[in-house]
Amino acid sequence: MSDKLLPPSGPGRPKDLTKRAAILDAAKNLFLRLGYDGCSMDAIAAEAGVSKLTVYSHFTDKETLFSMAVRAKCEEQMPLVIFELLETAPIETVLLNIAQAFHCLVSSRESIELHRVMIALGASDPKLAKLFYESGPQVVHEEMSDLLRRADQLGKLEIANPELAAEHFLCLLKGGINFRLLIGCNGEDETTSSAEQIADAVQMFVRAYLPR
Repeated sequence: MSDKLLPPSGPGRPKDLTKRAAILDAAKNLFLRLGYDGCSMDAIAAEAGVSKLTVYSHFTDKETLFSMAVRAKCEEQMPLVIFELLETAPIETVLLNIAQAFHCLVSSRESIELHRVMIALGASDPKLAKLFYESGPQVVHEEMSDLLRRADQLGKLEIANPELAAEHFLCLLKGGINFRLLIGCNGEDETTSSAEQIADAVQMFVRAYLPR
């Protein structure tokens, strides 16, 4: 987990990072199993084996905990270091590493289940949907945009609109496979076709944005 997930602890004794990790794991499990409304801070505390006071000392409220749980899940699969671009690094290699990590993230059981929950709740609870988007998908998009902006500055790619290009890249990677996973219609050969789609998407993207 990145240190960026850790808010300032302020004066006094440092927070117990082991308990914090246990709370996040419990929150991820229970939010998926019980839904946001059905999951209480008491239940999360019991699942994590800590007191409710400990949960509140690490996370101010349930919204904050939900947000941090979503972000922690993203950073498990896509640590921020993956978006670093060194001058000597081949852009194709960097993009392929990101593509593979992103595919693993959006195709994981937890991610698929959480997306299903958010689709079901989005219309009735737009505030929660916004919180989910800002904690997960938006963070990935912003990191991808920053990387593409640097790729343009280094002359590795020619990108006038990094934000739009980031959307193109991430949508290419999701393709039809992610939709089939969401509706429970994935086939037995998806692993092979996923690898082919990832490699093809990266090659297509690089060709589209190569400096002219």
